[in-house]
Amino acid sequence: MKKEIIISGFGGQGVLSMGKILAYSGLMEDKEVTWMPAYGPEQRGGTANVTVIVSDDRISSPILSKYDVAIVLNQPSLDKFESKVKPGGILIYDGYGIINPPTRQDITVYRIDAMDKAAEMKNAKVFNMIVLGGLLKVCPVVSTDGLNKALFKSLPERHHSMIPLNMQAVEEGMEIIQKQ
Repeated sequence: MKKEIIISGFGGQGVLSMGKILAYSGLMEDKEVTWMPAYGPEQRGGTANVTVIVSDDRISSPILSKYDVAIVLNQPSLDKFESKVKPGGILIYDGYGIINPPTRQDITVYRIDAMDKAAEMKNAKVFNMIVLGGLLKVCPVVSTDGLNKALFKSLPERHHSMIPLNMQAVEEGMEIIQKQ
């Protein structure tokens, strides 16, 4: 199993941390991983993205031009990465930031209303974990157990009290993701 994933959205949406947690989850399960963030002025509200590869075998290169899975959290990201999903691949988008939804017919498209669910949970910071839960439902590249271990490993100890809420957000994401 090898999955090449791009996660893209506005800076501040937790895009890079989502990729980091996914990569750590792979490490917790003894998989080969790469994590390659791309940002600059994006951290201040522009578009940021991260490429994550999780594989059972060695990874030859972290540089990709096509992806098995794209998670897009805003319109500029959808415009940029929809065409870069491999035929038969998966595209996941948050309905909140998208004006013109995906149109491709040769990929499987999922919508997750993570922004709405985060508001319902009264904590905007769990937005990215809701999205991550949706990913793991449709493409179980790592287990929730590996994800839980990764949170303890990647989050500073002062935030460990938030891990149960984060895992609840993952479960919520698994429930609300819908095929389009």
